[in-house]
Amino acid sequence: MNIISGIIVFAFGLGLIALAVVIAAKRLLAERFLNLFASSARAHYIEQVSRLVVGTSLVIFSPLMWYSYVFQIFGWLIVITTVGLLLVPWQWHHRLAERVMPLVIRHLKMYGVATFVLGVFILYSASRYASQ
Repeated sequence: MNIISGIIVFAFGLGLIALAVVIAAKRLLAERFLNLFASSARAHYIEQVSRLVVGTSLVIFSPLMWYSYVFQIFGWLIVITTVGLLLVPWQWHHRLAERVMPLVIRHLKMYGVATFVLGVFILYSASRYASQ
């Protein structure tokens, strides 16, 4: 189970870095991608399943990472907020996204930098397993 969780955590870190690169290189493509979140019931549930997989993987893999306590909390935060989003109608999530996304788009460069830093931090922390 640790190997599968580790693969998912590494993929998540790489995915965040890839998103940051897209934000820097193709801003309009990044905006379209981000605006897809919660745009339909299907998008909502795909997002929640993805979040649940990533959050659970972080919880499972965190003991093998540098800063394990931080990633255990981060993983549980993702899992708990995902369960909360699964318990409300997807339209509520869509309305929240309609309010939040203009702010994210307005500060997309800063969001891209934060996404890149988080991705690198995840890969660095997960590299503890690879170095053992």
